[in-house]
Amino acid sequence: MGIHAALAVHPASGHGAAARIADTVAERLRVAVDRLDVLVANSVEESRELMRTSHDAGLDVLVVLGGDGAAHQGVQFCANHDVALGLVPAGTGNDFARALGVPGEPLPAVDALVAALRSGARRRIDLGRAGETWFATVLCAGFDASVNERANRMRWPSGPRRYDVAILAELAAFRSRPVVVDTGTERLELDATLVAVGNTRFYGGGVPICPTADPEDGVFDVTVVGDVTRRGLIRMLPGLRTGKHLTHPAVRTLRARSVSLTGNSWPAYADGEPQGTVPVTVSCVPGALTVLA
Repeated sequence: MGIHAALAVHPASGHGAAARIADTVAERLRVAVDRLDVLVANSVEESRELMRTSHDAGLDVLVVLGGDGAAHQGVQFCANHDVALGLVPAGTGNDFARALGVPGEPLPAVDALVAALRSGARRRIDLGRAGETWFATVLCAGFDASVNERANRMRWPSGPRRYDVAILAELAAFRSRPVVVDTGTERLELDATLVAVGNTRFYGGGVPICPTADPEDGVFDVTVVGDVTRRGLIRMLPGLRTGKHLTHPAVRTLRARSVSLTGNSWPAYADGEPQGTVPVTVSCVPGALTVLA
C-alpha cells in the first residue's frame, strides 16, 4: 500500500522563506511517496480544512513546512487523527524541530524525511495537553510568556535575536508574583518570575529552559524561577542559552505527569502560541504523536 502524504505550507513562515522553497521541498518529497497533496494556507482555519480534505482521502503523513506556529497546528491535527508528522523548519524559532534532532536547514531536513519515508522509520513521542490543545515543546507562564507575547508583536529583528530584544524590553516592567505550582505529589507556593513546563527542552529560538526534558519518558520537566531581582534576572539570562540557569539558587526543578498553576493572572503560552492566562492545568500524554524519525 502506497504512502499518501501532504505538505502543509505556511507562506509567511520565516518572513516568506517557506513560500520560496515550497516547490523544491515538494519535488524532493514526491520521490518517496505515492501521492503528495500540497496544502497552501494563509490562516489556521484554511489549513485545518485542507488537512481534513486530505485526511478524508486516506492521508498517512503530514509534512509541515514552516516554523513553530505551523508545527503547532500540525501537532493538533496529527494527534487528533493518528497521522504521522514530519517537520521542515522554515520559521523564526524552530524549537520543536530542534528538539527532535531535525536538521536546522530546510533542504537537509527534507532529505532526512525522504530517508525516513523510504525506511519506514517512525517513533511515538509524548505531548502536553492544556484543555483541548496539544503542545509539543514548552508551556510557559510569567516573564517568559510576556517576552513571547512581545516577540510575536515585533517585526524586527528576525530569528533568536528577536527574543533577546523582547527580553530587554520586558525587563523594564518586570516583577515577580505569587504562584502555586501543584503536581499532585508536590506543591510549591512562592513568589516567582516564571514557570516552564517542558515536554521537550527548547523554547524562544533554542533556549534550553528544561535541559533534561525527554519527550519519550512520560513526564514533564518543570523549571520554576523564584523571586529574583531585575539585576539578578539580567545576570541569569546569559546562562539560559547554556542550561546553566539550573544551578542558580532561585531555580527549582520538578518532574510531573500533570501540573496546575494558580495564584495570579500571568499570560500562558505553549509552543509559542497564546493559551489564555493562569490558572492553567496541563497533563503529559505518553505516545500521543507519531513523528518521522
